[in-house]
Amino acid sequence: MSALSTAIPSVLTPGVWAVDPSHSSVSFAVRHLMVSKVRGRFGAFTGTLTVGENVADARLEASVEMASITTGDQGRDAHLTGAEFFDVEQFPSMTFNSTALTVAGDGYALAGDLTIKGVVRPVTFALEFEGVSTDPWGNTKAGFSAEAEINRKEWGLEWNVALETGGVLIGEKVKIQLDIEAARV
Repeated sequence: MSALSTAIPSVLTPGVWAVDPSHSSVSFAVRHLMVSKVRGRFGAFTGTLTVGENVADARLEASVEMASITTGDQGRDAHLTGAEFFDVEQFPSMTFNSTALTVAGDGYALAGDLTIKGVVRPVTFALEFEGVSTDPWGNTKAGFSAEAEINRKEWGLEWNVALETGGVLIGEKVKIQLDIEAARV
């Protein structure tokens, strides 16, 4: 038996687990003016986790509707969904398809292909398994949290403005944060 198959408790039973968007979040943070961070989230997303007999063979397929972005500023959201950033008319979704799950320290590493604006690049999320519980209606749920940092320019998200005082309006590095609750289907 592999170290991974014994590392995740057997309560994560084989089968299909569907992401519950009403109890999950897909969010991000990026530097603004080189002195603060702007945070945002996506409100519409789906995901399916397929767990085999060997947990190392688990696979995640996820999709995010880019038009569902919200940062707390409608003007900024409109700019982000426009052609200078996500161009949601041409590229309505961002996808992630896992390729490997391995033990990494006290947690796990979930590697996969992230597609933004038609550009596919590898990304590895630091993943924590939060456990499994049964809700009051008898549904089995599993919790996960994950985080990764990407350079937005690697996906062609290059728009920026140079500041008179030096630096740029928007940082290149974007931290992606996921808090996921999945239901056993």
